[in-house]
Amino acid sequence: MSSSVQRKRIRKSPAERSAEIVAAAAKVALSEGLECVTLRRVAEDLDVRPGLISHYFPSAEDLVAEAFGSAASAELDALLPAEHPDGTPTQRLAEFFAYTTGPAYDDMSRLWINARHLSRYRSVLRDRVARQEAAWRGRLTGLLRDGVERGEFRTPDPELTAIQILVVLDGLGVHANTDTGGHPEAVTRMAVTTAERELALEHGVLTRLAEQDAGPAAPPA
Repeated sequence: MSSSVQRKRIRKSPAERSAEIVAAAAKVALSEGLECVTLRRVAEDLDVRPGLISHYFPSAEDLVAEAFGSAASAELDALLPAEHPDGTPTQRLAEFFAYTTGPAYDDMSRLWINARHLSRYRSVLRDRVARQEAAWRGRLTGLLRDGVERGEFRTPDPELTAIQILVVLDGLGVHANTDTGGHPEAVTRMAVTTAERELALEHGVLTRLAEQDAGPAAPPA
């Protein structure tokens, strides 16, 4: 009698299978880069036939865009929850900055750099990058506007301040991709310092709040 055991196939709904494919592609994108997201590679990781992947994503370009969008959306929802956020605007902003450091955030910074570069040549990815940038800008602007309305922040233009903060974070992300050495504290705190200055907050208050309250679980790597 043969000792081999035939593997039982598990039938999944189209929605479940599509989500599984995107999750696998996003994992490859984060660990190896968007260039490594191919129909064959994702099929190998899921131990399925490439034809199954192409059934859901006939174009590899669509899968690459979805992989980036899935990873970027998960990061945004972890850093700046859209619904029922806990804490005051100042506390939420402090938690946001606490999470924008470390290996998990560095991996996402590299993915953003990767996506922006490739989007010069891939229109589907370019559209997805633009959508994710708008989502980040809108979510952070909403938090800052909430703080202004509650009297915690002072800025005449919450959207402009949000853009300034994101630009600084993007710049620090570039260093995560190119510099293997440590940074002086004045550099690592540049985004926080910018926020405190532009929002008329006491210097150091965001760092102190982040240290006092560990907050929710850190974003997934």
